[in-house]
Amino acid sequence: LATGPRQDNSVFYEIRTYDIKPSKMKEFVEMANKYFHLRSAHSEMVGIWSAELGAMNKVVHIWKYDNFAHRAAVRHALANDKDWQGKFISPALPLIEKQYNEVAYLVPWCQLGKPPKDGGVYEWVTFQMKPGGPALWGEAFQAAINAHINTGYTKLIGVFHTEYGFLNTVHVIWWNESPDHRAAGRHRAHEDARVVAAVRDSVRFLESQQNMLLMPLPCSSLK
Repeated sequence: LATGPRQDNSVFYEIRTYDIKPSKMKEFVEMANKYFHLRSAHSEMVGIWSAELGAMNKVVHIWKYDNFAHRAAVRHALANDKDWQGKFISPALPLIEKQYNEVAYLVPWCQLGKPPKDGGVYEWVTFQMKPGGPALWGEAFQAAINAHINTGYTKLIGVFHTEYGFLNTVHVIWWNESPDHRAAGRHRAHEDARVVAAVRDSVRFLESQQNMLLMPLPCSSLK
């Protein structure tokens, strides 16, 4: 099925999700904060977060690559980085219950954003859309995102469309000053006729939706 337009370069983002053993979450986060500079020396980190609401004992991190050859070279270098393997990978693996990764592209109408200031919280919204890709649901989905942006209560960080992983999945990352600020903004949005109309049009193509409230780790590029 045709997927419609996407970004016009080869840059992609690997989204890695780790489920951590409940009794080991604190230890894993401490290790990540201490040693993730070894990982980010090899390629650009977009951010790393732990789930606060919507999931528990989960860590999500995003890495940017120029192309698939770049990723292959980075993975090879990491496998041969004795510091990274010895200080983080070997002790961290027993703390992890499950790993999952996806390759995604930024949608062509979105640039990767940054929060206006450090602090705050991130909302990670995963939409499972009907098969067909942006050629089918792209315009309606973009209109729904823009309607939320226009309310002014939230800051868009990025919209990612999967290439590997569950297809027709879109991850949207928002930044808010606090969970209460986000809740108040959502309340206003639900009373905004423009938002209601745009969302009503977009959900025709929606299969399911999941939200997580994420907190950036101290070692994250996005704070």
